[in-house]
Amino acid sequence: MRLAVDRDRLRPRRCIRATHSHNTLTHEPLTTLMPFRKLNDMEDTSGVTPDRRRRRRAETITEILAIAEEQMTTDGVAALNLAQVARRMGLTPAALYQYFASKNAIYEALFALGMADLEPVLMAAEKRAQTDPVAAMTTCQQDILRWCMNRPVLAQIIFLRPVPGFEPSETTWASALSQFQRLREILRMAGAAGQVRPEGATDDAMEILVCLASGVLTRQLANEPDAPVDGGRIAQLLPTVLDMFFTYYASHDA
Repeated sequence: MRLAVDRDRLRPRRCIRATHSHNTLTHEPLTTLMPFRKLNDMEDTSGVTPDRRRRRRAETITEILAIAEEQMTTDGVAALNLAQVARRMGLTPAALYQYFASKNAIYEALFALGMADLEPVLMAAEKRAQTDPVAAMTTCQQDILRWCMNRPVLAQIIFLRPVPGFEPSETTWASALSQFQRLREILRMAGAAGQVRPEGATDDAMEILVCLASGVLTRQLANEPDAPVDGGRIAQLLPTVLDMFFTYYASHDA
C-alpha cells in the first residue's frame, strides 16, 4: 500500500526531529541548519528593503545585548554563556555568531553601549562647569555612581575589567579616554577659577579623585549589589568623600 505524503511537512521550517529521553519520544524543532528567525525571514525577503533589513539586524543586536546583560546580572559578568543567549533568542549558537563573532565581541559592544549611555552625564557636567566646576564634578561623580548601580554589568565591564583576556578595541578605548580627559578638564577649570589650589587641578589630583570615587563604587557593588540606586549604604558616603577631596585642595583665597 502506498502512503500519502504530506508535502507541507517536508518544508524545512516545519521539519521535526525525534529524540528519545528515558524511553519517551519527544519532538523538537530542527534547528541545526538555520535559526527559527532566519526561516521566518525567508518567507518574504522579496519585499524587504535594505533599510528594513538593517533595522531588523539592529533590533536583533539590541535584543542580544539586553539578554546578555540580564544573564550576566544573574550569573556574573565573566559567566556570559552564548548558548543560553541564543536559546532565549530562538537562535542556534551558529546563528548568533552572525551578529557577534565571540563573547569578547559582546563585551566590546556592551563597553561601547555603556560609554554612550554615560555621554549625557558628561555633557551636563561640562555645561554646569561653565559656572561652577566643583559642583559640576561633584554632581557628575554622583550621577556616574547612580548609573553604575543601575547598570552594574556595564559598570563592571568598563571600570572593573572582570573578564580575563578582554580588552576593548582601540576605538572604544579612545572614546573612554576622551571622556576621562573631559573630566580632567573640569578639574582644571576648578583650578583656573580659584576653587582649588594648582596642585588640586593636576593629573595626579585627578587620579586621586578617581581612586576615591571608584573605591566607593567597588565597595558598593561588592557588598550591596542589589541595593536601590539611591539607597546604598556605601554609595551614600560619596558626597562626604568628594567633600574631603575638595576641602583638602581648597584654595586659601576661595
